[in-house]
Amino acid sequence: MKLVIADTGALISLVLVGHIDLIEKVFGDFYIANAAWEELNDYENTEFDKSIFPYLGKRIVKIKSRNHLSVIMDYGESESVILYEELMADYLLIDDNKARIIAESFDVNCIGSIGLLVKAKQKGLINDLRPV
Repeated sequence: MKLVIADTGALISLVLVGHIDLIEKVFGDFYIANAAWEELNDYENTEFDKSIFPYLGKRIVKIKSRNHLSVIMDYGESESVILYEELMADYLLIDDNKARIIAESFDVNCIGSIGLLVKAKQKGLINDLRPV
């Protein structure tokens, strides 16, 4: 079982394609930084199903340290990297390329939502990637 910190963009993508459940099925447990949760709550898209909020709301964790990365990354992404480090997570689920490059420079093990879908297909959790 792996521990994953999920960032806003990846969560939005997985909710929009109806596969938010794959995070747990592929890796195990996951958490969301408080800043990413705030961004998720501010997200406006009529296709985004906010009924998922009670499920996601149980996974919010506030970082304990000062956010020293907010000068080089967006708020949610920087807190997600810090939470990854604080919880000694196995993966950071993140889609933003710039933030991913910065995170990887800090030795953060990143995976995107497409990478998660590929792993789900390899495990037989989804049959075909094309429709997703």
